[in-house]
Amino acid sequence: MTELRYGWTTGACATAATTAAYTALLTGAFPDPVEVALPKGRHPSFALATEELSAGSASAGVVKDAGDDPDVTHGALIVSTVSAGAPGSGVTFRAGPGVGTITRPGLPLPVGEPAINPVPRRLMTEAVRRVADRHGGTGDVVVEISVPHGEDMARHTWNPRLGIVGGLSVLGTTGVVVPYSCSAWIDSIRRGVDVARAMGHRHVAGAVGSTSERVVAELYGLPESALLDMGDFAGAVLKYLRQHPVPRLSLAGGFAKFSKLAAGYLDLHSKRSQVDLGLLAELARDAGFGHLSAPITEANTALHALELAGAEGLALGELVAERARRAAADVLGDAPVEVDVVVVDRAGTIVGRAPS
Repeated sequence: MTELRYGWTTGACATAATTAAYTALLTGAFPDPVEVALPKGRHPSFALATEELSAGSASAGVVKDAGDDPDVTHGALIVSTVSAGAPGSGVTFRAGPGVGTITRPGLPLPVGEPAINPVPRRLMTEAVRRVADRHGGTGDVVVEISVPHGEDMARHTWNPRLGIVGGLSVLGTTGVVVPYSCSAWIDSIRRGVDVARAMGHRHVAGAVGSTSERVVAELYGLPESALLDMGDFAGAVLKYLRQHPVPRLSLAGGFAKFSKLAAGYLDLHSKRSQVDLGLLAELARDAGFGHLSAPITEANTALHALELAGAEGLALGELVAERARRAAADVLGDAPVEVDVVVVDRAGTIVGRAPS
């Protein structure tokens, strides 16, 4: 099997472009290539595709390489324009052409904010601070991210449905795009189970992403060799363990993803399953919160539904965790595997647990 090539997120490219632009604003010269610091100790270098320096601002562009992932933004030009901000203002982010603006609740940023997610904002803010320390700047800047033709690209994403208008979102949690391949990923899940069994592990965990993996590993003190890179393939984990059992399985993931598992979906990818807000409304109604049924059904996102429930004192995450646990147990059938579920929010806070 040919190894798939990893790529870089939009957020990583924006960080590189911001680093180059701010450096040029302070020194008059663009570093090329430009190195950036990403999570997990990675320090990749990016070549600049565009650069422009004027009296009050500097602009740099990086072409996104998504590796072997079929990403709609592969080959897109990610441009950062940096200009001086008001004294003491820190880093202010703006959406340039091709970058969306949030118009509905339920997303990790307030309505009216540029659709530049929290981790890319943190990476760019840290990059600005390092450049300021190196070249004597104040760090008070306005960072405008733009993506030429981004509005057209966004039509092929879920952004319009989520109320992100005007373009793409700047995304990424690790800076790295993991190439998406069903067969390769499922094969890696199976090999992970095989290794765990060979090492004598009696407790393994399948996590949707890096945040939920960290939470479940810390919660149960699991070693790396007991962690299965489940991703969106909950069904692959459950079906393989049904034939190759380990005494205990913990499943961990975000509220939206596990809302899908609660509804019986075994492939949690956004292209193949959607959150059933009707199910979440049903769970609220059955718990005695019938007045939340309509608001949850009309919620913009699963996160929005969770927020609506939380405001009324309903632990919707607990209900989703239990329904997801039952769905997983149904797939495992009579296999000697006890399954429990841990549901987290975007920050990694546990919002629901269902013991075996």
